[in-house]
Amino acid sequence: MTPDEVQALFTRGDGSYHFARWGRPIVPVVFGVQDETLGIVKGAAEAVVSVAGHQMAETDPELGANLMLFFVRNWRELPDVPNLDRLLPGLPDLVARLEAAGANQYRLFRFDEQGGIKACFVFLRMDAGMQEQPADILALAQMVLAILAWGERAFAGMSPLAHLPDGGTTILKPEISALIRAAYDPSMPVAATDPSHALRLLARIGGQHAP
Repeated sequence: MTPDEVQALFTRGDGSYHFARWGRPIVPVVFGVQDETLGIVKGAAEAVVSVAGHQMAETDPELGANLMLFFVRNWRELPDVPNLDRLLPGLPDLVARLEAAGANQYRLFRFDEQGGIKACFVFLRMDAGMQEQPADILALAQMVLAILAWGERAFAGMSPLAHLPDGGTTILKPEISALIRAAYDPSMPVAATDPSHALRLLARIGGQHAP
């Protein structure tokens, strides 16, 4: 990966650089899926957290669960989720925006005083395209997108996943795994807004262009 490629992964729509990783153990909870799918999603969470060298926990002292994934058939189901409007003020407006955009997924992060991620809400509308994806691949991709606060256009032109030649196994691309590990290096900050941070990440994954 080049410095520009790494920087682009954490660049927002307004051109600003914004990086953040989780500052606390991750506690996932999943809504709207059957029990067998629940196990697949939690297994994907464990796999990505292991790649990062981060931790999971049974409960978050502030929120109970801090990584919430909602699977719905249409966005109008969200206001019916008990107490969701308390967690997400302005929920009706969000639903209207998602419907108008024809979106099939949305992620909302919350950050602590140090800028690290303290909560992530993942919403997936299971349209035809989503339903065609195997549950394990969908879950793995969503966990990659939740492990860091990526830029809005990150992975727009490529998947963070790769398929092994055996024909059935799907894994994180090696460069994405290396980047996630570098992001969670204890010597790295939990949050950064200076683009030079991308060079520091690249240095930790053996980039030839980094100082």
